[in-house]
Amino acid sequence: MLASTKTHKLLDGTDYYTINPKGYVPTLEFDDGRRLTEGPAIVQWIADQVPEKKLAPPAGTFERYRLIEWLNFITTEVHKSFSPLFNPAMPEEGKAVMRDKLLQRYRWLDEQLAGKSWLMGEQFTVADAYLFVVTRWTAPTKIDISGLQNVQAFMRRAGERPAVQRALAAEAPPAKS
Repeated sequence: MLASTKTHKLLDGTDYYTINPKGYVPTLEFDDGRRLTEGPAIVQWIADQVPEKKLAPPAGTFERYRLIEWLNFITTEVHKSFSPLFNPAMPEEGKAVMRDKLLQRYRWLDEQLAGKSWLMGEQFTVADAYLFVVTRWTAPTKIDISGLQNVQAFMRRAGERPAVQRALAAEAPPAKS
């Protein structure tokens, strides 16, 4: 199901709040009607469905808890900090504060990525996918990360992945004729 983040309506007009009372995406609904509504829980569930892809370390390992740590950082310190920048009612002074906070977070991320391909080393995980998605928001929100070489290299690597290319193509608006 596809929900508008502006109107909170599905394509058929259904009020999205009837599906997720929190009112935000993502929501993953199962055939039996159960739902997961938080990104970190959803991406871990997805990773656990295809363990051979190693998108998440095995449950119970220290590495899995490191993944959870990354997902929580991205959720609370990066993703959530973008919210005011997408709010037209937020005064520009407040947006400037949030841009500075996000740039500080990205500088720290740049240090963490030094000498590594991905957040957890050489294995791409769901945390990398999540970071790629939210980092794409830096340009439209006027956060200049061009000087962060490790973040830039990370974005190039992630953007070159075939699955990412397919997802971006599927997400692209249809060409106008």
